[in-house]
Amino acid sequence: METINVNGIRLTYERLGTGTPMVLLHGYPLDHHLWDDVVPLLSDTFDLIVPDLRGFGGSSTVESFYTMEDFAGDIAALLDHLGIQKAAIVGHSMGGYIALAFARLYPARVTGLGLVGSQALADAADRKEARYKSAAEVADKGIGSVVAVMTPKLTPDARLQEYAKRSMEGQQPAAYIGALKAMAERVDSTPALASFHFPVVLVHGDADALIPIDRAREIKAAIPAAHLVEISGAGHMPMMESPQKTAEALKRLT
Repeated sequence: METINVNGIRLTYERLGTGTPMVLLHGYPLDHHLWDDVVPLLSDTFDLIVPDLRGFGGSSTVESFYTMEDFAGDIAALLDHLGIQKAAIVGHSMGGYIALAFARLYPARVTGLGLVGSQALADAADRKEARYKSAAEVADKGIGSVVAVMTPKLTPDARLQEYAKRSMEGQQPAAYIGALKAMAERVDSTPALASFHFPVVLVHGDADALIPIDRAREIKAAIPAAHLVEISGAGHMPMMESPQKTAEALKRLT
């Protein structure tokens, strides 16, 4: 892992492969290892930049409130550090929210957008309230209850559930709290979709228990040229449940 200091945090990342620059952003509350099964399938086509988002994995965070736009700013600073002006930005779940924020803030730097198990909508009022309740619970009692609730929702695959549980248990409570609040306050990216003039790829499992596949279909309806791959039987982790199909879809972003 490489490390840089940006925006008051330590950001760790891996860089592998050759070709078109592509950034892979993991979801909440995991780290860059989420992409381990896909990276070998993409590294002959892409110059892959795979960071730990602020607070997760080897990256640090801050105690103050931050936003999806702040996460996106971290990625812009990382690309600046690497001397990369443009890249395909791919995000899973919360990483997709960050990818959308990046596309809104820095459209000239985006060669393509990939959303894996993600959505453009903001949280409804009840979901927003639930995130703040979870953040308060983590602050008071630790991450145990969040891990227990999320593990079976991430995937129906028992082996991958065990991986996800171990990964979530290795993350810092401050990362959970910061990300939960940032997700709760994120804006609706739907109005921006029509302005995206770069290739868009959508990958979604039809058994996703966290973000229904209809959210991907709604983005496809807003961007008719987008390429949507629906993976039968996959849950919220298609890059691990079906890495070959996920990689084949993302290769459309060359």
